[in-house]
Amino acid sequence: MPIVNWVKNNKFVTVVIIVVAYFLLNLVSSFYGAGINRLSIPSQEMKSADFESIGYAEDSVDIGVSRSNYIPPAPDYAPQVNVEERLVIEQSSLSLLVQDVVETKKQILDRAKANGGYMVSSNVSNPEDAPTATLVIRIPSDKLDSSLEYFHSLSVKVVSENLSGRDVTDQYVDIDARLKTLEATKERFESILAQAIKIEDITNLTQRILNTQNQIDTYKGQQESLKQNAQLAKLTIYLSTDELALPYTPSETFRPNVIFKLAVRSLIGFARSLATYVIWIGVYSIIWVPALGIFLAIKRWRKRKIS
Repeated sequence: MPIVNWVKNNKFVTVVIIVVAYFLLNLVSSFYGAGINRLSIPSQEMKSADFESIGYAEDSVDIGVSRSNYIPPAPDYAPQVNVEERLVIEQSSLSLLVQDVVETKKQILDRAKANGGYMVSSNVSNPEDAPTATLVIRIPSDKLDSSLEYFHSLSVKVVSENLSGRDVTDQYVDIDARLKTLEATKERFESILAQAIKIEDITNLTQRILNTQNQIDTYKGQQESLKQNAQLAKLTIYLSTDELALPYTPSETFRPNVIFKLAVRSLIGFARSLATYVIWIGVYSIIWVPALGIFLAIKRWRKRKIS
């Protein structure tokens, strides 16, 4: 076939064409990949912060009961209407465009500590190019509104904000009812144990009392966890000097300025990748240059021999 014959006679040119095609494919995938990823809905981390099970969060207040002892709550609870003060667990997430990520992060943590809160986690990435930080803090629920206003004042722009609450009053009251039942059961076992004579009955009743007490401690731990989480709101804050690095939903489907920035970044990324390949090719030149010279020498020798 003509194509096969041409490839056999022009092996070096064929290799060059393959390399160029590879770089072009990288450029195209890098451009479209950047456009799709950057304009997505907030990251999984942000979603999990909004919809996680509050009572079993990793940063729940330590109340002396291990998580493995927790009894999973029932999916539905009877509505409690005669409750004066309801328990609501609040969560908020902010995406802030700031001038100085490190300094703003410090100010946020100082504010949280001054209000009786604390830091759950802190992460700073890409500090040399476009710094981005993710903070998770706990602050008293009664100071959440004032804290949010202060955090707004630290930013150049509030890119996105989400506030959600979970009413756990029904769950708390339901657990309280279960506790009363368990405590009555325990008292009944103890009264029977006081009258028991056989060793087998005493052993069996003692084990039942211990199991019932373990359930009581577990439910009390759940109640205390709900109270503590309702008193301390969870706030996830995303900071960056670049709006495109923050998780948010674009207000417009077509944004030429955003597309231009993405294209420039893609071009810079391609240039860096190209420079990396050039360096690798240069380092390995001690291998491929002599091999290429030998190949060309053999090719010329064959031509002379044929002629």
